[in-house]
Amino acid sequence: MSAQSAYPHLLSPLDLGFTTLRNRVLMGSMHVGLEEEKNGIEKLAAFYAARAKGGVGLIVTGGISPNIAGWVAPFAGRMSSARHARKHKKITDAVHAAGGKICMQILHSGRYGYHPFAVSASAVKSPITPFKPRALSSRGVRRTIKDFTRCAKYAQQAGYDGVEIMGSEGYLINQFFCPRTNHRDDEWGGSLENRARLAVEIVRQTREAVGEHFIIIYRLSMLDLVEGGANWDEVVYLAKAIEQAGATLINTGIGWHEARVPTINTSVPRAAFTWVTERLKKEVSLPLITTNRINMPDVAEKVLSDGQADMVSMARPFLADPDFVIKAENNRADLINTCIACNQACLDHAFEQKRASCLVNPQACYETELNFPEAAHKKVIAVIGAGPAGLACATYAASRGHTVHLFERDAEIGGQFNYAKQIPGKEEFYETLRYYATQLKETGVHLHLNTRAGKDELRSINADEVVLATGIVPRSLSVPGIDHPSVLSYLDVLRDHKPVGKRVAIIGAGGIGFDVAEYLVENEHLTLERDKWLAHWGIDKTYQRPGALSEPAPAEPARDVYLLQRKTSKPGKYLGKTTGWIHRLSLRHYHVNMIGGVSYERIDDDGLHIRVNDQPKTLAVDNIIVCAGQEPNAGLRDELIADGFQVHVIGGADVAAELDAKRAIRQGAELAATL
Repeated sequence: MSAQSAYPHLLSPLDLGFTTLRNRVLMGSMHVGLEEEKNGIEKLAAFYAARAKGGVGLIVTGGISPNIAGWVAPFAGRMSSARHARKHKKITDAVHAAGGKICMQILHSGRYGYHPFAVSASAVKSPITPFKPRALSSRGVRRTIKDFTRCAKYAQQAGYDGVEIMGSEGYLINQFFCPRTNHRDDEWGGSLENRARLAVEIVRQTREAVGEHFIIIYRLSMLDLVEGGANWDEVVYLAKAIEQAGATLINTGIGWHEARVPTINTSVPRAAFTWVTERLKKEVSLPLITTNRINMPDVAEKVLSDGQADMVSMARPFLADPDFVIKAENNRADLINTCIACNQACLDHAFEQKRASCLVNPQACYETELNFPEAAHKKVIAVIGAGPAGLACATYAASRGHTVHLFERDAEIGGQFNYAKQIPGKEEFYETLRYYATQLKETGVHLHLNTRAGKDELRSINADEVVLATGIVPRSLSVPGIDHPSVLSYLDVLRDHKPVGKRVAIIGAGGIGFDVAEYLVENEHLTLERDKWLAHWGIDKTYQRPGALSEPAPAEPARDVYLLQRKTSKPGKYLGKTTGWIHRLSLRHYHVNMIGGVSYERIDDDGLHIRVNDQPKTLAVDNIIVCAGQEPNAGLRDELIADGFQVHVIGGADVAAELDAKRAIRQGAELAATL
């Protein structure tokens, strides 16, 4: 490491006694769906090896069940036999060959199991699964402990450097510890000592089984964020007991999956929960790992230099950029493809039983399938449009050795990302634009701003192929009075910053409608104000109540807003699986009126005339903002084809539905790989 390193704490080794980690960076656990795919182990090996090669100090795998009852879903990853261990040897061999260390996470889902064999401390159904669990008998609890220890032994045989025991996020061990889900009156319930016994015995017996020279991380729920969760004294008690039982490290867990508080999405401030890890450092002597919304090396460095933790866990940032650590070591944070915490390709995919990837890095989890080798025949490629699809295609194509010219009619790159970055809670899009601006320079793309490309421009560069990434145009509405001065499009608001009155009706409750609503009601960007954000969502830093919950303290809305849609379904129903509820709840905090089943009658000086459930109503608003979808902007295609150019159409110019940046970037990357 350079003596002039900008991140001396982050990049310093961590001595665990029997082994040393090369730096203070943990790649946190993520279930990516490869665990269950055909040839998934080989793909996982390539996935983890890329991160090991990228310099991460310690990797933790996605959750692997110790038995069938602990499955997250039927036929999910399991480690309960020598056959399983032999398969996993491919993963550990690949990581070790790349110079890394890796632990396997042992996760028993308990009542979160999406299958009829689910078990828990008590027969209390989860609100996020349809299956009611069976309460484990005392004998069943002891058998489960043996399954954990046997699982750890098999992980050791498979070549793992350690295990992480998942005691957080509302999974089985957490279910035993909290009164919310443990209603037992035997030796595994009731008193604090009894409720902690499962966790302590798993760690103690695992240590006995694997010996001293094997990493045991315990993932401790430091903030449950649910009613009936643990209080602070109970968290401290369990941490001390886990330390005595033989753990090597304690990792921070934040929130149950059923908590109605956001913990990892993009609206959560960076390093929002490191204060709770810092508080526990005063109580135990084991190294502590902190986590959640740490996505750049300067943020991680400050956490460590301030003494809030001994190590930093970043999970999704290693989906976004496998070379995160190497770039930090080289003092080139500007090259990092930053995780924007959108959840669209990672968690949303995982909860839909699909392979995870990354919106900003479509190569994540496709390391054996999507690659960008040097092109055998170098071409001149013209890319028209510097939105997400065009930027991805241009930079990937240039990295292969093609000569790429990128034409953009506006004065800056980014397309729709320039509007998204203005939405409160979506400030991370600035990082994506910084990344692409750097990549354009690094890969040698010829950038032509303020340029409307046509056949003359394309002929002047002798373009061999043309990529049309010209985006979308807002869909117009056919409503009497749609040309009234009070009517604005979302581009009028986010691009042109036209003034908007205090009373607003938004037509269209898709992703754009929700974004515009949040833009209009928030007086300040709470993502940039951690303590205000915590209070807004009812998180109590003083930990006066179990689960660290308090009454939310929402800010006053900047405007009175109606969010309307024609569909009779719940507004926001089709937003992201893991983030839609956050957007809906956020708007409710600001008293936004969300109304479905609306028909639009007319617009005049009195406002917007609508009909709901066949009842007429007039919304006396100052402005009506149209967010009613978009159409592909591909008018150049036929003209260019007629002029003899070979044309590819990608992104919104191809399919305009919901401004899908995930699909646009992947489409741009996949095309670049074939050019």
